[in-house]
Amino acid sequence: MDVTWVVTWGHGWMVGAVPKLKADMRADRTKASGARGRALRIALISGLVPLSLTLVQCGKAPNPTALAANSQANVPVVNQTIAKTNSQVASGDTFEDRFPAPQFRERFPSASESLLQRQMSDFSPKRAVQQQPEQAPYKVASLAPQVPYQRPAREDLTTLVSMKSSAFPYFGNNPASDTPFLNISKGDRRGHRSYSGRVFWQDETYNDSRVLMHVPEHFDVRKPGVIVVFFHGNGATLERDVRNRQLVPQQITDSGANAVLLAPQMAVDAADSSAGKFWQPGGLKRFVEESASHLAQLTGDPNSARAFANMPIVIVGYSGGFLPTAWSLEVGGISDRVRGVVLLDAVYGEMDKFASWIERNRSGFFVSSYTHYTARRDRELMSMLRQKGIGVSEDLDGPLRPGSVVFVETGDGITHRDYVTRAWTEYPLQDLLGKMSARTAVALTRLPAPSYARSNR
Repeated sequence: MDVTWVVTWGHGWMVGAVPKLKADMRADRTKASGARGRALRIALISGLVPLSLTLVQCGKAPNPTALAANSQANVPVVNQTIAKTNSQVASGDTFEDRFPAPQFRERFPSASESLLQRQMSDFSPKRAVQQQPEQAPYKVASLAPQVPYQRPAREDLTTLVSMKSSAFPYFGNNPASDTPFLNISKGDRRGHRSYSGRVFWQDETYNDSRVLMHVPEHFDVRKPGVIVVFFHGNGATLERDVRNRQLVPQQITDSGANAVLLAPQMAVDAADSSAGKFWQPGGLKRFVEESASHLAQLTGDPNSARAFANMPIVIVGYSGGFLPTAWSLEVGGISDRVRGVVLLDAVYGEMDKFASWIERNRSGFFVSSYTHYTARRDRELMSMLRQKGIGVSEDLDGPLRPGSVVFVETGDGITHRDYVTRAWTEYPLQDLLGKMSARTAVALTRLPAPSYARSNR
């Protein structure tokens, strides 16, 4: 929008003044006026510079060997001095060591990002001052039933929130090798050398603590619902891939399910499946507990934090997201609250962890859909389950029921890169959540009674 500014300066006149003096005074006023005009224009231009913010996205098909290697022992060659320093950092185990203070780039998107990070104050209900109508001198009896509560109408809410319990930054060990995760240094910089030999730097790849949160407009915290935790694949960012390309928030809304979304940023736009804080015992539990207050504020009802803190969980792992999914099931601390697991072309390893969770949690469901990239490992997992006496289906046509274990092979022409939007059907997440309908959804989202005989892994 073009803006035109008109500035008029008044000039005084001296009656009977000497012509030369009048000329000098006009020149002085002209110079002063020009200086003031330039200063005003600079201030206006500076004040009109727009600010905008945007996230990034996933791109490349995975290398099955490299993905599987993330779950195997990875013992890099580490300089003795670096190893000693890292072990000292890990051994401190203080709150500051495990959850360092957020840095500027952690909490705020870059200048190229469009999805604004929200502050807690943004979620507080705004009270508008309304003019009270003049009361009539009489009362009118209502024939309609009086409704005690109506949920205020609102739109879908999608935002980014920085969380201390999100996957990164992470300064602990890689449990597969029991060596420091950040195993490379260059001056003051620290990084991780992956199994493939590539180095990813902490300040570029493992420094984003934000979580994509989404609450559909129809969500009602008073009804049975679920929290969907989505672990994205390699080479991804939250806005470019999870939101814009894979349409995960939109699929959850369009499913009609009473569900909210938590999608932590894993390694930023990198061919790396590292689980970060989800490697740690209790990592998933801390993540969900911290998210409860944020979700409550986002929905505009701070009192709903308790409901979110106890809500059942469905974990969805796509591609390289298999690693944080497997470790969350094994050591996350709340595996009994996980009512469903969905793997989208993601069985690259950790079959024992998936099989163990399925065996222990017969009231939840497990779905794995796969292409030729992961077919061999999916069939191996099916064989492991059958040997344990667990029934396996290869048909996803019916509704999801408690205890369902389903493997679905997708045919030729289905690409790994587009798998979150086109697998056995278009928009597979929307389809799966839609299958948790009515009676089935209530059974899936009803938590079992606490059992002190069962270990809380």
